[in-house]
Amino acid sequence: MANWSKQRYWEDVKEGDEVPPITLNLTIQRMVILAGSNRDFNQIHHNDRVAQEQGAPAMYINNGSIQGMWERTVREYIGLDGDIKKVGPFRMRVFNTVGESVVTKGTVKRKWQEGGQNLVELEIWSEHSKGVSVGPGPVVIALPAKPRR
Repeated sequence: MANWSKQRYWEDVKEGDEVPPITLNLTIQRMVILAGSNRDFNQIHHNDRVAQEQGAPAMYINNGSIQGMWERTVREYIGLDGDIKKVGPFRMRVFNTVGESVVTKGTVKRKWQEGGQNLVELEIWSEHSKGVSVGPGPVVIALPAKPRR
C-alpha cells in the first residue's frame, strides 16, 4: 500500500538508488479490467483462444497497461509532488500473460539540474518468471527541492 504522505526530494536521491518494486498478479479478472479501463477491447487481451490463434502463448496485457504499471511504480517512488516528464522508449521482449506475477522496478541512472528543474532519469523494467518482459527503458522525472526551514 502506497504511503502518499511521503514525498521524495531531489536531495535525497543518489545515482544507483533502487526504485522499489511493485508486483501485479495477472489474473483473468485483472486483465479484463485492464483491457476495459484503457478501452482496448481486442480479444487477445482477455481471451486465450484468440491470443493463441494470433501466435501468443495466452492472453496478454497491452501497452497501456504496461505504461500504467510503470507509472504506478514511478509515482509511488517520487510522491505526489514529483512530475513524470517522459516515459520511454521501451521495448516489449516477452508477453506478460495471464497467470504471471509481473514485477516492475528500477534504478536511478543520473540526476541533474536544468532550466530551474531538479531532474532524475530512472531506468525501469518489468520482469516475470521468463525474465525481463519489458524494458529496460528511461523515465525522466522532476522532483521538488527540500523545503527550507
